[in-house]
Amino acid sequence: MTEILLSILAGLILFLFAVNSLSETIQKAIGENAQKWILKFTSNTATAIITGTIVTTLLDSSSAVIIITIIFVNSKLLTFKQAMGIVLGANIGTTISSQIIAMDVGKYSPVLLLIGFVLLFISKSEKINNTGKVILYFGVLFFGLFTMENAVEPLKEKPEFLEWLAKTENPIAGSLIGAFVTLIIQSSSATVGMAIILSKKGLLSLAGGIAVMLGAELGTCSDTLLATIKGSRQALKTGLFHLIFNFLSIALGLLLFNPFLEFIKFISQQAPVERAVANAHMTFNIAGVLIFVWFIPIFERILNNVLPNK
Repeated sequence: MTEILLSILAGLILFLFAVNSLSETIQKAIGENAQKWILKFTSNTATAIITGTIVTTLLDSSSAVIIITIIFVNSKLLTFKQAMGIVLGANIGTTISSQIIAMDVGKYSPVLLLIGFVLLFISKSEKINNTGKVILYFGVLFFGLFTMENAVEPLKEKPEFLEWLAKTENPIAGSLIGAFVTLIIQSSSATVGMAIILSKKGLLSLAGGIAVMLGAELGTCSDTLLATIKGSRQALKTGLFHLIFNFLSIALGLLLFNPFLEFIKFISQQAPVERAVANAHMTFNIAGVLIFVWFIPIFERILNNVLPNK
Protein backbone atom coordinates (compact mmCIF):
# COMPACT_ATOMS: atom_id res chain seq x y z
CA MET A 1 0.00 0.00 0.00
CA THR A 2 2.88 2.37 0.81
CA GLU A 3 4.35 1.83 -2.66
CA ILE A 4 0.98 2.61 -4.27
CA LEU A 5 0.55 5.81 -2.28
CA LEU A 6 4.09 6.96 -3.07
CA SER A 7 3.50 6.34 -6.80
CA ILE A 8 0.23 8.30 -6.68
CA LEU A 9 2.00 11.09 -4.78
CA ALA A 10 4.83 11.14 -7.36
CA GLY A 11 2.35 11.36 -10.24
CA LEU A 12 0.42 14.11 -8.47
CA ILE A 13 3.60 16.13 -7.82
CA LEU A 14 4.60 15.82 -11.49
CA PHE A 15 1.12 16.97 -12.52
CA LEU A 16 1.08 19.98 -10.18
CA PHE A 17 4.65 20.92 -11.12
CA ALA A 18 3.75 20.80 -14.81
CA VAL A 19 0.56 22.87 -14.33
CA ASN A 20 2.41 25.59 -12.40
CA SER A 21 5.39 25.58 -14.78
CA LEU A 22 3.14 25.65 -17.84
CA SER A 23 1.21 28.60 -16.48
CA GLU A 24 4.41 30.53 -15.66
CA THR A 25 6.09 29.70 -18.99
CA ILE A 26 3.07 30.63 -21.10
CA GLN A 27 2.54 33.81 -19.07
CA LYS A 28 6.15 34.79 -19.84
CA ALA A 29 5.75 33.91 -23.51
CA ILE A 30 2.41 35.65 -24.04
CA GLY A 31 2.27 37.67 -20.81
CA GLU A 32 2.01 41.11 -22.38
CA ASN A 33 -0.34 39.83 -25.08
CA ALA A 34 -2.53 38.15 -22.46
CA GLN A 35 -2.71 41.44 -20.57
CA LYS A 36 -3.60 43.30 -23.77
CA TRP A 37 -6.33 40.76 -24.59
CA ILE A 38 -7.80 40.96 -21.11
CA LEU A 39 -7.76 44.77 -21.13
CA LYS A 40 -8.89 45.19 -24.73
CA PHE A 41 -11.65 42.61 -25.05
CA THR A 42 -13.60 43.19 -21.85
CA SER A 43 -15.76 46.11 -22.90
CA ASN A 44 -18.95 44.13 -22.13
CA THR A 45 -19.89 40.96 -20.27
CA ALA A 46 -20.05 38.76 -23.40
CA THR A 47 -16.54 39.68 -24.61
CA ALA A 48 -15.21 39.41 -21.04
CA ILE A 49 -16.55 35.82 -20.80
CA ILE A 50 -15.00 34.91 -24.18
CA THR A 51 -11.69 36.49 -23.15
CA GLY A 52 -11.68 34.64 -19.83
CA THR A 53 -12.40 31.35 -21.61
CA ILE A 54 -9.64 31.76 -24.22
CA VAL A 55 -6.95 32.99 -21.82
CA THR A 56 -7.75 30.20 -19.31
CA THR A 57 -7.55 27.59 -22.08
CA LEU A 58 -4.13 28.94 -23.10
CA LEU A 59 -2.76 29.22 -19.56
CA ASP A 60 -4.43 25.97 -18.42
CA SER A 61 -5.25 27.52 -15.05
CA SER A 62 -8.45 29.28 -14.05
CA SER A 63 -6.84 30.31 -10.75
CA ALA A 64 -3.97 32.04 -12.60
CA VAL A 65 -6.41 33.97 -14.82
CA ILE A 66 -8.64 35.00 -11.89
CA ILE A 67 -5.63 36.05 -9.80
CA ILE A 68 -4.30 38.12 -12.75
CA THR A 69 -7.78 39.66 -13.04
CA ILE A 70 -7.81 40.51 -9.32
CA ILE A 71 -4.40 42.18 -9.74
CA PHE A 72 -5.78 44.23 -12.65
CA VAL A 73 -8.83 45.22 -10.60
CA ASN A 74 -6.58 46.19 -7.71
CA SER A 75 -4.55 48.33 -10.12
CA LYS A 76 -7.79 49.94 -11.42
CA LEU A 77 -7.13 48.63 -14.93
CA LEU A 78 -10.38 46.66 -14.83
CA THR A 79 -13.70 47.40 -13.20
CA PHE A 80 -15.47 44.95 -10.91
CA LYS A 81 -18.14 44.36 -13.59
CA GLN A 82 -15.52 43.49 -16.24
CA ALA A 83 -13.83 41.14 -13.78
CA MET A 84 -17.09 39.22 -13.17
CA GLY A 85 -17.29 38.35 -16.88
CA ILE A 86 -13.69 37.10 -16.91
CA VAL A 87 -14.36 34.94 -13.82
CA LEU A 88 -17.31 33.31 -15.59
CA GLY A 89 -15.19 32.70 -18.69
CA ALA A 90 -12.38 31.18 -16.63
CA ASN A 91 -14.84 28.61 -15.28
CA ILE A 92 -15.57 27.49 -18.84
CA GLY A 93 -11.93 27.52 -19.96
CA THR A 94 -10.82 25.21 -17.15
CA THR A 95 -13.04 22.40 -18.49
CA ILE A 96 -10.86 22.00 -21.59
CA SER A 97 -8.15 20.29 -19.53
CA SER A 98 -10.60 17.64 -18.27
CA GLN A 99 -11.54 16.81 -21.87
CA ILE A 100 -7.85 16.39 -22.75
CA ILE A 101 -7.23 14.19 -19.68
CA ALA A 102 -10.14 11.93 -20.68
CA MET A 103 -8.53 11.36 -24.11
CA ASP A 104 -6.02 8.88 -22.64
CA VAL A 105 -3.01 10.88 -23.83
CA GLY A 106 -0.78 9.69 -20.97
CA LYS A 107 0.76 6.87 -22.97
CA TYR A 108 2.08 9.38 -25.52
CA SER A 109 3.83 11.52 -22.88
CA PRO A 110 7.35 10.19 -23.71
CA VAL A 111 6.97 11.59 -27.25
CA LEU A 112 6.23 15.08 -25.88
CA LEU A 113 9.07 14.76 -23.35
CA LEU A 114 11.50 13.84 -26.14
CA ILE A 115 10.39 16.65 -28.49
CA GLY A 116 10.49 19.24 -25.70
CA PHE A 117 13.93 18.10 -24.53
CA VAL A 118 15.38 18.15 -28.06
CA LEU A 119 14.08 21.68 -28.69
CA LEU A 120 15.61 22.87 -25.42
CA PHE A 121 18.89 21.07 -26.10
CA ILE A 122 19.57 22.13 -29.70
CA SER A 123 18.27 25.70 -29.76
CA LYS A 124 19.54 28.92 -28.24
CA SER A 125 16.55 30.91 -29.46
CA GLU A 126 14.37 32.13 -26.58
CA LYS A 127 11.21 31.63 -28.62
CA ILE A 128 12.08 28.01 -29.50
CA ASN A 129 13.24 27.41 -25.92
CA ASN A 130 9.86 28.56 -24.58
CA THR A 131 8.11 26.31 -27.10
CA GLY A 132 10.31 23.42 -25.98
CA LYS A 133 9.48 24.12 -22.33
CA VAL A 134 5.74 24.16 -23.04
CA ILE A 135 5.93 20.82 -24.89
CA LEU A 136 8.18 19.34 -22.19
CA TYR A 137 5.84 20.45 -19.39
CA PHE A 138 2.84 19.01 -21.22
CA GLY A 139 4.80 15.75 -21.41
CA VAL A 140 5.47 15.91 -17.66
CA LEU A 141 1.79 16.66 -17.00
CA PHE A 142 0.60 13.68 -19.04
CA PHE A 143 3.32 11.44 -17.59
CA GLY A 144 2.14 12.42 -14.09
CA LEU A 145 -1.39 11.35 -15.03
CA PHE A 146 -0.03 8.13 -16.56
CA THR A 147 1.89 7.41 -13.33
CA MET A 148 -1.22 7.92 -11.20
CA GLU A 149 -3.28 5.80 -13.58
CA ASN A 150 -0.91 2.84 -13.24
CA ALA A 151 -0.54 3.37 -9.48
CA VAL A 152 -4.28 3.12 -8.73
CA GLU A 153 -4.71 -0.20 -10.59
CA PRO A 154 -3.91 -2.40 -7.52
CA LEU A 155 -6.37 -0.43 -5.39
CA LYS A 156 -9.19 -2.48 -6.95
CA GLU A 157 -8.22 -5.23 -4.52
CA LYS A 158 -8.13 -2.98 -1.43
CA PRO A 159 -11.50 -3.22 0.41
CA GLU A 160 -10.75 -0.25 2.69
CA PHE A 161 -10.08 2.02 -0.30
CA LEU A 162 -13.20 0.83 -2.12
CA GLU A 163 -15.20 1.44 1.06
CA TRP A 164 -13.85 5.02 1.24
CA LEU A 165 -14.66 5.67 -2.43
CA ALA A 166 -18.18 4.32 -1.91
CA LYS A 167 -18.84 7.42 0.21
CA THR A 168 -18.66 9.55 -2.95
CA GLU A 169 -21.94 7.95 -4.07
CA ASN A 170 -23.56 10.37 -1.64
CA PRO A 171 -23.43 13.69 -3.55
CA ILE A 172 -22.82 15.84 -0.45
CA ALA A 173 -20.11 13.54 0.95
CA GLY A 174 -18.48 13.27 -2.50
CA SER A 175 -18.51 17.05 -2.88
CA LEU A 176 -16.91 17.54 0.54
CA ILE A 177 -14.17 15.06 -0.40
CA GLY A 178 -13.57 16.92 -3.69
CA ALA A 179 -13.46 20.28 -1.93
CA PHE A 180 -11.07 19.00 0.75
CA VAL A 181 -8.67 17.42 -1.78
CA THR A 182 -8.67 20.61 -3.89
CA LEU A 183 -8.07 22.73 -0.79
CA ILE A 184 -5.01 20.60 0.05
CA ILE A 185 -3.43 20.36 -3.41
CA GLN A 186 -4.66 23.79 -4.65
CA SER A 187 -5.63 22.54 -8.10
CA SER A 188 -9.16 21.75 -9.24
CA SER A 189 -7.72 20.39 -12.52
CA ALA A 190 -5.72 17.80 -10.56
CA THR A 191 -8.76 16.80 -8.49
CA VAL A 192 -10.97 16.41 -11.56
CA GLY A 193 -8.08 14.62 -13.31
CA MET A 194 -7.86 12.10 -10.47
CA ALA A 195 -11.64 11.60 -10.57
CA ILE A 196 -11.39 10.87 -14.30
CA ILE A 197 -8.53 8.41 -13.74
CA LEU A 198 -10.35 6.60 -10.90
CA SER A 199 -13.48 6.42 -13.07
CA LYS A 200 -11.48 4.97 -15.94
CA LYS A 201 -10.11 2.24 -13.68
CA GLY A 202 -13.60 1.36 -12.46
CA LEU A 203 -12.92 2.63 -8.94
CA LEU A 204 -15.28 5.60 -9.12
CA SER A 205 -18.79 5.64 -10.56
CA LEU A 206 -20.12 8.43 -12.75
CA ALA A 207 -22.17 9.73 -9.79
CA GLY A 208 -19.07 9.72 -7.57
CA GLY A 209 -16.97 11.45 -10.24
CA ILE A 210 -19.57 14.20 -10.67
CA ALA A 211 -19.83 14.71 -6.89
CA VAL A 212 -16.04 15.06 -6.55
CA MET A 213 -16.01 17.47 -9.51
CA LEU A 214 -18.64 19.64 -7.83
CA GLY A 215 -16.54 19.83 -4.67
CA ALA A 216 -13.43 20.74 -6.66
CA GLU A 217 -15.25 23.80 -7.97
CA LEU A 218 -15.62 25.08 -4.40
CA GLY A 219 -12.10 24.17 -3.25
CA THR A 220 -10.51 26.16 -6.06
CA CYS A 221 -11.87 29.43 -4.61
CA SER A 222 -9.36 29.40 -1.74
CA ASP A 223 -6.30 30.64 -3.64
CA THR A 224 -8.22 33.41 -5.42
CA LEU A 225 -9.58 34.61 -2.07
CA LEU A 226 -6.02 34.67 -0.70
CA ALA A 227 -5.06 36.94 -3.60
CA THR A 228 -7.54 39.56 -2.37
CA ILE A 229 -5.85 39.97 1.04
CA LYS A 230 -4.82 43.60 1.54
CA GLY A 231 -6.32 44.40 -1.87
CA SER A 232 -8.87 47.07 -2.75
CA ARG A 233 -12.57 46.58 -2.12
CA GLN A 234 -13.08 46.03 -5.87
CA ALA A 235 -10.53 43.19 -5.76
CA LEU A 236 -12.20 41.70 -2.67
CA LYS A 237 -15.58 41.84 -4.41
CA THR A 238 -14.10 39.96 -7.38
CA GLY A 239 -12.87 37.16 -5.11
CA LEU A 240 -16.20 37.03 -3.28
CA PHE A 241 -18.11 36.90 -6.57
CA HIS A 242 -16.01 33.88 -7.61
CA LEU A 243 -16.86 32.16 -4.31
CA ILE A 244 -20.57 33.06 -4.42
CA PHE A 245 -20.94 32.01 -8.07
CA ASN A 246 -19.26 28.65 -7.47
CA PHE A 247 -21.16 28.04 -4.21
CA LEU A 248 -24.57 28.77 -5.77
CA SER A 249 -23.72 26.67 -8.85
CA ILE A 250 -22.73 23.73 -6.63
CA ALA A 251 -25.84 24.13 -4.49
CA LEU A 252 -27.98 24.02 -7.64
CA GLY A 253 -25.97 21.05 -8.92
CA LEU A 254 -26.55 19.12 -5.68
CA LEU A 255 -30.25 20.06 -5.65
CA LEU A 256 -30.68 18.75 -9.21
CA PHE A 257 -28.05 16.02 -8.91
CA ASN A 258 -30.13 13.06 -10.12
CA PRO A 259 -31.66 14.84 -13.16
CA PHE A 260 -28.18 16.16 -14.04
CA LEU A 261 -26.72 12.65 -13.72
CA GLU A 262 -29.38 11.26 -16.07
CA PHE A 263 -28.79 14.10 -18.54
CA ILE A 264 -25.04 13.36 -18.62
CA LYS A 265 -25.78 9.66 -19.24
CA PHE A 266 -28.09 10.68 -22.09
CA ILE A 267 -25.63 13.02 -23.85
CA SER A 268 -22.66 10.70 -23.28
CA GLN A 269 -24.52 7.67 -24.69
CA GLN A 270 -22.01 4.80 -25.04
CA ALA A 271 -18.98 6.91 -24.10
CA PRO A 272 -16.69 5.47 -21.40
CA VAL A 273 -17.27 6.70 -17.86
CA GLU A 274 -14.12 8.90 -17.81
CA ARG A 275 -15.42 10.76 -20.88
CA ALA A 276 -18.80 11.16 -19.18
CA VAL A 277 -17.12 12.75 -16.11
CA ALA A 278 -15.30 15.21 -18.41
CA ASN A 279 -18.60 15.93 -20.19
CA ALA A 280 -20.25 16.57 -16.82
CA HIS A 281 -17.49 19.03 -15.88
CA MET A 282 -17.91 21.00 -19.11
CA THR A 283 -21.72 20.87 -19.11
CA PHE A 284 -21.96 21.95 -15.46
CA ASN A 285 -19.65 24.95 -15.86
CA ILE A 286 -21.21 26.14 -19.12
CA ALA A 287 -24.73 25.76 -17.67
CA GLY A 288 -23.70 27.68 -14.55
CA VAL A 289 -22.42 30.58 -16.66
CA LEU A 290 -25.53 30.61 -18.89
CA ILE A 291 -27.78 30.73 -15.82
CA PHE A 292 -25.92 33.26 -13.67
CA VAL A 293 -24.75 35.65 -16.39
CA TRP A 294 -28.24 37.21 -16.32
CA PHE A 295 -27.84 37.98 -12.61
CA ILE A 296 -24.54 39.87 -12.89
CA PRO A 297 -26.25 43.28 -12.31
CA ILE A 298 -27.87 41.87 -9.14
CA PHE A 299 -24.57 40.44 -7.87
CA GLU A 300 -22.90 43.77 -8.62
CA ARG A 301 -25.57 45.74 -6.76
CA ILE A 302 -25.55 43.47 -3.70
CA LEU A 303 -21.75 43.37 -3.37
CA ASN A 304 -21.52 47.14 -3.93
CA ASN A 305 -24.01 47.64 -1.10
CA VAL A 306 -22.24 45.20 1.21
CA LEU A 307 -18.78 46.57 0.39
CA PRO A 308 -19.22 50.20 -0.71
CA ASN A 309 -16.15 52.05 -1.96
CA LYS A 310 -14.54 54.20 0.69
